[in-house]
Amino acid sequence: MDETTPAFDWTAFWAGVSSFVDAWQVPLKVVLVLVVAVVLNWALRIAIRRVVDRVVNGAKKRHRVDGTQALIASPLAAARIVQRTRALGTVFNSSVTALIIIVVVLLLVSIVFPYATGAFAIVSAAIGVGLGFGAQNVVKDVRNGIFMVAEDQLGVGDIADLGEATGTVEEVGLRITKVRSVDGTLWFVRNGEILRVGNFSHDWARVIIDLPAPYTADIASIQDKLLQTANTMANSAAWKSKIIEKPEIWGIESVSAEAIVIRLVMKARPAEQWAVARELRLRLKLALDEIDVNLPALNRVVIDSKATTQVKSTEVPTKTKPLPKPHGDETE
Repeated sequence: MDETTPAFDWTAFWAGVSSFVDAWQVPLKVVLVLVVAVVLNWALRIAIRRVVDRVVNGAKKRHRVDGTQALIASPLAAARIVQRTRALGTVFNSSVTALIIIVVVLLLVSIVFPYATGAFAIVSAAIGVGLGFGAQNVVKDVRNGIFMVAEDQLGVGDIADLGEATGTVEEVGLRITKVRSVDGTLWFVRNGEILRVGNFSHDWARVIIDLPAPYTADIASIQDKLLQTANTMANSAAWKSKIIEKPEIWGIESVSAEAIVIRLVMKARPAEQWAVARELRLRLKLALDEIDVNLPALNRVVIDSKATTQVKSTEVPTKTKPLPKPHGDETE
């Protein structure tokens, strides 16, 4: 008797699949939406990162440098492009994530509660009105963050003064800007609370040295010596790439009975003004020693409105009662 293998019943198989999908329709849709959201977020973040890396690497390649810090010695526009591109990349990543989360939440609500669209619209309107009053600060933070990056007020790597926090900008987000101060403190500054931005790394910086000279000294010879020392530094191989223009003597800043203050200025590349100023002060000190010029001791006078007394800066006024004399020092 011949035994034949029965053919696979595809109709029953697909009927079983259809019944399974019908029974687990809502959970499957939820899982599908979550998986698509995660994959889409991952893909968009990779695309943004590649665009940012392409811009940064292109700027490095054009100016033949390996590190981002080396771009400081290249034309200023190249460093600015890198900083702004990185800031835009951070903002775009935050925007993509926020947008995907909002869309996913709306889709999940429509899937889990398919017949509550009208009620959901009413509830959403009520929640929106409540959030409109309660989330004004969040909206303000996001708006300011977008404007700061779009207007190139600051970028990642800039040294900026944001009011309460001053330091290197490490991250610019939609709501928070992270600033690392010189002592290592990481400040989280809400974008909505930033009323002004002082950027020390934008385009160029200026070193200002106010040097007091003795009132009876030969001011012309001192100015010539200061300018000669500054020009020597500006033309040196170690500092030539960090100084943009030749140093200048702006003249006498102030005159008093104790000293004549001479102002020397030098334009430097952004974020290099502090190193240039430290080196310049050292060289000026050594130059004045060569011509036997001693800087006068400036005494600051503080007037106490209550006691109407004058105290020099070298004297510290005491607020405590004087200690009693030791018994051995008492005189009859």
